[in-house]
Amino acid sequence: MASKREKRGLGRGLSALMADIEPTSEAPADPSGAVARRADHRIPVEMIHPNPDQPRRSFTEEALNELAASIREKGVIQPLILRPDPAEPGMYQIVAGERRWRASQLAQLHDVPAIVRDFNDTEVLEVAIIENIQRSDLNPLEEASGYRQLMDRFGHTQEKLAEAMGKSRSHVANLLRLLNLPEEVQDMVRDGQLSAGHARALITADDPIALAQRVISRALSVRDVEKLAKAAPGRGKQITRKPSEKDADTKALEGDLSAAIGMKVGIDHDIAQGCGTISIKYKDLSQLDDIVRILNRG
Repeated sequence: MASKREKRGLGRGLSALMADIEPTSEAPADPSGAVARRADHRIPVEMIHPNPDQPRRSFTEEALNELAASIREKGVIQPLILRPDPAEPGMYQIVAGERRWRASQLAQLHDVPAIVRDFNDTEVLEVAIIENIQRSDLNPLEEASGYRQLMDRFGHTQEKLAEAMGKSRSHVANLLRLLNLPEEVQDMVRDGQLSAGHARALITADDPIALAQRVISRALSVRDVEKLAKAAPGRGKQITRKPSEKDADTKALEGDLSAAIGMKVGIDHDIAQGCGTISIKYKDLSQLDDIVRILNRG
């Protein structure tokens, strides 16, 4: 069962959490212009363990080697964020900065600069996800996955996420919709073969995988994809039916389902055939995401 801490809103709760690890005005800036945080300690690398719930799972060898080369020349500019390891006294667990820790070992550093805080499990995960989302090299699907984790694990809404992250509501909603694409298409986005714009246009396609392959082979623009998705067979041909009077049981079931999910539900049942359709009317992208989440859980 979720704790009260997990259900707190992002707003002031997250602001207070992040203020504890924000850069200070006296801290030196790195060459990219970002202000570095001030380290509290220097911790031996062998006393540090990665976070088992770290949302970022892939670290490419090439990128780590590049960072290691930079660390050999300039040192670790941004300190790691650590907490005392709850399972091993005297050891530390990474809250944010696992990539820097791995690269520091490649650079053969004996210790690394660190900020140590007493975060609980909920705060560790929340900071790790937020730090991950704020990376400049994040691909659209990694960012979308971060938002989805914050929503599913902490109950945050798209509006609250957008406000806390300094993003528009449409930006968050559009990214989350990418997670509805087939895994094969998502891989194309992760590999950089498709842009986020191409991927968004593919969401409405009848066969997104085939269209995605066509996009790559023919180097189509986002506008081209949008036109092809709209022109796909079966699109724009709405079948109209003469409305029929529904029985009391069907109406009651419609009411129960509408109340359960908070959206208008329509049931079109063919008594003779014993089959029919259920339609759900949503008013915005947030409700559409809710429908997708309900169906996926089912």
